[in-house]
Amino acid sequence: MSLYTDYMQEIETRKSELGLHAKPIDSAELLTEIIAQIRDTANPYREDSLKFFIYNTLPGTTPAASVKAAFLKEIILGDVVVPEITPKFAFELLSHMKGGPSIEVLLDLALSDNPEVAKPAAEVLKTQVFLYEADTERLEKAYKAGNPIAKEILESYARADFFTKLPELPEEIKVVTYVAAEGDISTDLLSPGNQAHSRSDRELHGQCMITPEAQNKIKELQAANPDAKVMLVAEKGTMGVGSSRMSGVNNVALWTGEPISPYVPFVNKAPIVAGTNGISPIFLTTVDVTGGIGLDLKNWVKKTDADGQTVVDENGDAVLEQKYAVDTGTVLTINTKEKKLYNGDTELADISASFTPQKIEFMRAGGSY
Repeated sequence: MSLYTDYMQEIETRKSELGLHAKPIDSAELLTEIIAQIRDTANPYREDSLKFFIYNTLPGTTPAASVKAAFLKEIILGDVVVPEITPKFAFELLSHMKGGPSIEVLLDLALSDNPEVAKPAAEVLKTQVFLYEADTERLEKAYKAGNPIAKEILESYARADFFTKLPELPEEIKVVTYVAAEGDISTDLLSPGNQAHSRSDRELHGQCMITPEAQNKIKELQAANPDAKVMLVAEKGTMGVGSSRMSGVNNVALWTGEPISPYVPFVNKAPIVAGTNGISPIFLTTVDVTGGIGLDLKNWVKKTDADGQTVVDENGDAVLEQKYAVDTGTVLTINTKEKKLYNGDTELADISASFTPQKIEFMRAGGSY
C-alpha cells in the first residue's frame, strides 16, 4: 500500500468521522509520491495530486517544503513541464512558502547565469523576510564578486521595499461583535489544555474553541455580515488571561481572521479581539504579531454618586454602568485613521493605544507568520 493510498484513507476518515478537510502535508515521502503522479499525465490521481501539491503542503522548513521547492525549481528551469504550473505560477508559489528551502531555491535562480530566471527570482526575493544568515552570506559573497542581481537585492533590502511597498491599512474596518463570555476569558476557553495534543493539527484543534454552539454563531454572524469581521468580546472582563496565548490566538484567527495565503492551509492572521478591561498583555502581544487588533473597550465604568464617590452594592463591590453596548451582533466601525471606534456616526471610544506605529507595522505586514 502506498503512502498516497494511506493518505486518501486518512482523508476519508477525517471527513466522515470529524467533518474535517485533508490534513496538510509535511511528509517529504508523501509529497514525492504526489509529484510522481503529477509527472505522469495519465495517472488517475493526477488532478487531486496537483491540488494537494499547490494548496495543501505546509511551507517553511518542513520536509515537504524542501521537496516542493525543488520541484518548482525544475519547472522554472524547464527541466519538467507541468501545464497547470507555469514558471510564473511556480515563482508565485515560492513567494508564499515562508523561507527555508524556498529561499535557497530563489537564491540559486537569482544568482544564476540565466537572466530569464534570475530577474523574476530577484523580484520575489525582494518581498521575502525569512532569510537566514547563510542566505545573507550568499548574497554578500555574490555582491562582493560583482553580481549585479545581488547588488539590486541588497539595495532593495536596504530601502526596506519588502515593507514600504505594502498597502496601507484601510481607513475603516467593520466588525460585528460576538460576546464570547461575561467576565475574563481564559486562553483555556479558546485553546483547552486537555486538547493540547491536537494543536499541531490546526483545523482539528480549532474544533475545541469555546463550544460548537459558539462556532455556529460565529458562522451565522459571518454569513449575515459578509463585509464585517467577527470581533470576539470579553464583556465586563479581560480577553486572553492564561498561558496558552499562541494556540488561543491561532484558534481565534482560524475562526475569525484571514488566511495568510491561498496556498497555506489553516494558518490565519489578523484576528480582532476586545475586552471591557482590555486584553491580557501577553495575549495582546501575540495578537499584535499576527497582524491583529486588540481593543480596550472601557464600555462599562464604575458608577459614581453626586459627590463623585463610587457606588457599591450590598457586597461592597463597585456598581458598573454601561457607557455603550457591544451585544452580540452589534456592527461597529474601527476608523484606523482617526483611531476611534464608532457605532454608525456615534463615537464610542478612543482606540489610539491599539494603533501605535509598531502595531500598525505588524498589521500592514500581516503579522510575523
